[in-house]
Amino acid sequence: MREKALLTNLKNVALVALLLSTSSVISQKKNKKDKDKTEQVTDSLKASKGKNYNDLVKKGTFKKGLFNTIQVKTDLYLEINDSLFQREFLVVNKISNVPMLVNEEGLNRGMNYENKIITFHKDLMAKKVWVKSSVPKVSSPVGDAITASVNANFSESIIEVFDIETKNDDSTSVVIKANKVFDGKQKSFNDILSNIGIGSSVKSELSYIESVKTFPNNIVVKSQLTTSINDNGIPSSVTIGITSNIILLDKVPMQARFADNRVGYFSEKHWYFSDNQQAVREKELITRWRLEPKKEDLEKYKNGELVEPKKPIVYYIDPSTPKQWRSYIIEGVRDWQIAFEKAGFKNAVIAKEPTDEDTDFDIDDVRYSVITYVASQKSNAMGPAVVDPRSGEIIESDIIWWHNVMTSLHSWMRIQTGAIDPKARGNKFTDEHMGEAIRFVSSHEVGHTFGLKHNMGASFAYDVESLRSPDFTAKMGGTAPSIMDYARYNYIAQPEDHVEAITPKIGEYDKYAIEWGYRWYANENEEHTALNNLITKHQNDPLYFYGEQQSLGTSIDPRSQSEDLGNDAMKAGEYGLKNLKRVVGNILDWTYDKDESYYETGKLYISAIGQWNLYNYHVLTNLGGIYLNPTVHGDNKASYVPVPAAVQKRAVAYLLKNSIALPEWLFFNPILDKTNPIKDTPLGPYEITPYTLARDLQYDILYKMLSDERLLRITENELFQRNKTKDNVFTVTQLFKTMRESIFASTIQNKSLTILERLSQKNYVDVLIVSANKLFEKTEPKKSIEIQENLSMPHLCDYLEESRMARNINQSFMKRVSEVTSDKKGELNQILQLLKIKRNSGNQETKNHYFDLIQRIERALNNTL
Repeated sequence: MREKALLTNLKNVALVALLLSTSSVISQKKNKKDKDKTEQVTDSLKASKGKNYNDLVKKGTFKKGLFNTIQVKTDLYLEINDSLFQREFLVVNKISNVPMLVNEEGLNRGMNYENKIITFHKDLMAKKVWVKSSVPKVSSPVGDAITASVNANFSESIIEVFDIETKNDDSTSVVIKANKVFDGKQKSFNDILSNIGIGSSVKSELSYIESVKTFPNNIVVKSQLTTSINDNGIPSSVTIGITSNIILLDKVPMQARFADNRVGYFSEKHWYFSDNQQAVREKELITRWRLEPKKEDLEKYKNGELVEPKKPIVYYIDPSTPKQWRSYIIEGVRDWQIAFEKAGFKNAVIAKEPTDEDTDFDIDDVRYSVITYVASQKSNAMGPAVVDPRSGEIIESDIIWWHNVMTSLHSWMRIQTGAIDPKARGNKFTDEHMGEAIRFVSSHEVGHTFGLKHNMGASFAYDVESLRSPDFTAKMGGTAPSIMDYARYNYIAQPEDHVEAITPKIGEYDKYAIEWGYRWYANENEEHTALNNLITKHQNDPLYFYGEQQSLGTSIDPRSQSEDLGNDAMKAGEYGLKNLKRVVGNILDWTYDKDESYYETGKLYISAIGQWNLYNYHVLTNLGGIYLNPTVHGDNKASYVPVPAAVQKRAVAYLLKNSIALPEWLFFNPILDKTNPIKDTPLGPYEITPYTLARDLQYDILYKMLSDERLLRITENELFQRNKTKDNVFTVTQLFKTMRESIFASTIQNKSLTILERLSQKNYVDVLIVSANKLFEKTEPKKSIEIQENLSMPHLCDYLEESRMARNINQSFMKRVSEVTSDKKGELNQILQLLKIKRNSGNQETKNHYFDLIQRIERALNNTL
């Protein structure tokens, strides 16, 4: 048995040996085959790519710059010097040209849609160049122990790799073939379709690199990228021109300046770690240009003399801008000179048209900040910037100026100033009158490119009556202390006031904000002290108040609103309505154009209704409003101050008189013999009948007056002020009583109701039912026709992407166990009892109305039992 087992084992060993021997032979043959194949591929690459540097240069077009470029037919090679490896670059992708399908969606030339930090890393072992990307928003001191952890936990990511094609003669640079990152094959450098929201991929066979330019500190590559989109069920080809800039960033970033919520600047978030912390420090760096005095002017600057900056801010006017508007746009830029003088610099801001001396001028080159004129139906303008995220330094900025922005200006001026300015009444303005409006918009947008955010609180600094004074408005230069407010034109001044300064100008806040953001300091300690002192000096002066932008319709602070004027919305609204009534009475005459349709009439008419609705919203914010003060320790200011009870009562009275009681002069007038209000839509002009429009707008105001959040703020204010006298506290009970007695006044007096009175009662009851019983009812809040988007005066540069909006205060958690539901149900019951008593009073239409309301309320209340 043992011999048999031994024989079996020997056979097994022999078999294993045979298998191993065979495997070895096969492996050797395979390795030799793979080696031969690799050598063949390498030889092929050498032959096809021209591994010899000089041969490659001879074959193509060579340009010297940041990266030397070599173009061989359709191939683009970049030569990267050793000194550039591990340096930080910023990739900036911009739109160069678009077809109509994309233009209609609001994507236009000059728009910057993607920026990222990259570094190049040479790997001679693998014969590769790796590209890594990072988010440089974390810092720690060199030498701190935690720095090693910071480096490990916030490391770079590899986004691309290139083969090293060849080296230069002295091996101080390598050459890579860069086609794939610019022609759409790879998204690592340029992910246009994802960033603009087109859910498709680039068709590489229909895309190509158009041109390349290289300069000492940047490279500019233009490409044409094609994709296919679904256009109403039909596949359509879309080609978008892209310009990719790769910019070499400074080794030492600009000295960052920390944001302060008492001054409005766009900002970049940054985290700071150090060994001596007990918690990570999060700060925001404001975005600003690097303005510094020249070395030879330092002493003059420190002594308070105005000096020219080492490098001024220069804006170029797009050559495609119509000639009649260029000087006004330039003046709008130059108007900021006075503000930069407060920061110690003269001739800091320059605007000019490109000349023959600007031989390299390219509207898509990040070396040039351009006010880009866009042929589009869009009515807007905006001022974005390219920012170094390491420090907040603005590297370049492009103001996008849509041709149709003039339609917005035309509408604003006719509606807001037509009553007091004959120049603002016709279907077409003179070039001079439109030019001044363009100058104002230019100044506003340029302000954004300096880093300034909207200051919606500026206009509250001026007393309403002051805006009727020719002397005050001439002295202060406009409608608010900041051109960064949405304080359009003076709609408060009456014809008899003879006010002429009715256009927004650079104001006191603007000068203060530029001084705070741009005055140069030698070190961080000096800067910190000086900036705090500047804020402290002005903190109690309303001219220097900064109010964050809020969403229209859900605003909390009535001081910081869009499109409003003055410090009293009710008084301003009353004056505005007087002028608006004059405008409406003249719309047919002002829009008369022989043998033309009433299209312009209908458009101006709906703008007038939109202006009326703006006044409603301005007043509405006072109801349950809170003054939100940006505060710091030691300033002895309250952060949250309820709007005084007397002001809230006036707000309710205004809304009941001018909004809930619909103005017949606005909704039912001779204009309707010729046209309905007309709104432009993507599907063409859209007419809205006045009864439909009035019903919807009234419902919207009522719904927002009785929103849960607003009533909760009123209740909370009552709770915190319970020790004050009744006159100083406005309650939800008072609000409902006031509204009920007004809306049901004719019912209480046993009168027959008009159609509009019945409308108001139906809307009021429906708002209460929907909002009180939404947990139980199938009824949902009525979907209005997007009132603010469609009917209000047009908005300009509406920066939804602002890094900080007004504080988001949550008062709506667990609403079902708050007082709100009880209050609304209680009000429904009060109305029900009144209607049961009055159900047989009035004419038949009134009785039918009461019968309907009683059934609705009973059903709503019973459904919640």
